[in-house]
Amino acid sequence: MQKLIGFAFAFIFTCFFFSMCISQNIQPRTTHCEFYNSSCANGSCNETLECELPEQDKRVHCFVLWNNSSGVPEVKMKGCFLNNECPGQNRCVETREEPKIDLMFCCCEGNMCNREFNFEPQPAPPTTPKVPVEKSTPDKMKYLYITLIIIFIALLFLLTVIFYYLRRRKAYFNEVPTMDPHPLAPSTPNMGLLPIQLMEVKAKGRFGAVWKAQMKSEIVAVKIFPVQDKQSWQSEQQIYSLPQMRHDCLLRYIAAERRDGLQSEFWLVTAYHEYGSLCDYLKAHTLTWEQLCKIAKTMARGLMHIHEELIPISKTDGFKPAIAHRDFKSKNVLLKNDLTACLADFGLALVFQPGKPCGDTHGQVGTRRYMAPEVLEGAIIFSRDHFLRIDMYACGLVLWELATRCTAQDGPVGEYQLPFEEEVGQHPSLEDMQECVVNKKQRPAISPQWRNHPGLVALCETMEECWDQDAEARLSASCVVERIKSHAQLRDPQKIIDVSSPNLMDLGH
Repeated sequence: MQKLIGFAFAFIFTCFFFSMCISQNIQPRTTHCEFYNSSCANGSCNETLECELPEQDKRVHCFVLWNNSSGVPEVKMKGCFLNNECPGQNRCVETREEPKIDLMFCCCEGNMCNREFNFEPQPAPPTTPKVPVEKSTPDKMKYLYITLIIIFIALLFLLTVIFYYLRRRKAYFNEVPTMDPHPLAPSTPNMGLLPIQLMEVKAKGRFGAVWKAQMKSEIVAVKIFPVQDKQSWQSEQQIYSLPQMRHDCLLRYIAAERRDGLQSEFWLVTAYHEYGSLCDYLKAHTLTWEQLCKIAKTMARGLMHIHEELIPISKTDGFKPAIAHRDFKSKNVLLKNDLTACLADFGLALVFQPGKPCGDTHGQVGTRRYMAPEVLEGAIIFSRDHFLRIDMYACGLVLWELATRCTAQDGPVGEYQLPFEEEVGQHPSLEDMQECVVNKKQRPAISPQWRNHPGLVALCETMEECWDQDAEARLSASCVVERIKSHAQLRDPQKIIDVSSPNLMDLGH
């Protein structure tokens, strides 16, 4: 459709340009005037003069200049007159009733119209101001009409094409709404390669909207990228297409499609998880210590998998390079029904092929709140290990988010807060984060209530080692996985059953 509209506009422009060229290239008819100059030898110099072509927007006239002081006209000069100030008349007539000088002048329009001339005085008209109106020649009017007719026909052609195209596509396409649909609104019809029906918007982000959709008998998620974010769609598709990217702790990829309608859209079809993002879940739910450990361990396993280089397991597998997520945060961690985590949103991810440089990439990307100190101050070392350590800094912040909503702490669980929300608010600028993280070296506050639970104490040590100011000192994803496994064995001492308890011995009897 876009190509068709572009062709129609090109056709209109060509017609307009052609008609303008025609009107601009009209060659005026050659005008001849009688020529005379009293200074010629013997006072006789009559001949026919071919006038030069006038400049644009000017007309050619003939003129006569004569002396009438004796009552008998004495011609001084005749010839061509290139000006627009002469009235458009075909007779050469002087009409001034009382000329201030003896010389009289007249001009006219047309071949040899100055052969005869007259003095016909006219009474002065009343002094009413007149607006000068330029008279259009018949040729100019004719070509103006032609230009207007061509433009009208072209517009009519364009409207006809658009009308028939929309009528043809009406039964097959509904544009995705820009706001959440009404609960009773009908879902979109099946389109394209996959029979997908969009049902409702579940989330909106920087790169588009995520829809809950029906694909045959399966509920799926469809992330719709607008045309300006085509690069992010391509990046995600390429990451998911890498070898060995099928993993329990990564969002399951199904397909990527381009949908062409009134406006092109780019769809990424993945598995659907009802709980949504970890961020949204923590806003409405608290976690037990066991749930926290399950989420943290699977989340770290997902990071470990993308960070690792993996050799082919079988002949059908390929080599999986290391990948840096570069926008790791609780919004990009999804929760399955069993509260295991899986990583999503690889639009900014960076692939590190062995022996190849990182290439031209912008270092300061991601979400400001989760940016590591070296990212905030623009001091990134462009190597694989340094990009992976940037992910681990953000991992430490997400572990802190999990701890804030854990019921194992000694005391009431507070409302959910984003990392640094207490320090810089909900919408920090880049300068706010630089001042907080780089200059003041602040980190989210560790609650004293966590110190009474051995598991939370150990988790605090892990998160602090993840967000260390020195990137070289941060834990790797595989190390975090092992740490969480050991943390999970730690329980609240008050809840550990003492086998030597008298009450327990009584129960045994």
